[in-house]
Amino acid sequence: MSPPVLVLFDLDDVLVGYDHARRLATLAERTGTTPKAAHRALFTAGVEKAADQGVLDIPGTLAALSKELGAAVTLDDWIAARSDAMSARPEVLALAKAAADVAGVAILTNNGLLLRDHLEQMHPPLFPLFRGRVFCSAQFGRSKPDPAIYRECVAALGVSPGDALFIDDKVANANGARAAGLRAHHYTGSSSLRSALITHRLLEQTA
Repeated sequence: MSPPVLVLFDLDDVLVGYDHARRLATLAERTGTTPKAAHRALFTAGVEKAADQGVLDIPGTLAALSKELGAAVTLDDWIAARSDAMSARPEVLALAKAAADVAGVAILTNNGLLLRDHLEQMHPPLFPLFRGRVFCSAQFGRSKPDPAIYRECVAALGVSPGDALFIDDKVANANGARAAGLRAHHYTGSSSLRSALITHRLLEQTA
């Protein structure tokens, strides 16, 4: 089997660590509210879900979040909170860079346009590797594990499903990719990811 020509990575808890509590704490601190109120505005009220589905654009997301929170939320506030929630995973990034010597690499994440358009500002270590190659559920109007999102994403990159390898920490999302015709790996850590990349001939076996 030939190596894939594209490796498609999930973002949170694969390429970066994600700390939900830290995100809420930062948003609360910057808006003079509380983490409980931030959670209610983002998730209970459905602002995050609407943004992830593409129902809300960037101005609409900030306006809806401000309304639900009862405090003005600026673009800088949103970026700071999301940035604080992400932590570097240098070992995974090193594997992504090594795979990029053999295949194209890109990101597919269930997120809104705010993250897609400002990820480089939020987490610079991912760039320039993924510049211009960050895709999110909002732009497709559908989310993982819907098989259609994987097919639409690889088509946007000019790749056939069978020539792409998808990596995600959620079993359901990996299975959705397989249903779409992609190869897939359920991420459980950098060691298993390295083994998967070797299996798919994207890395050489080392002693």
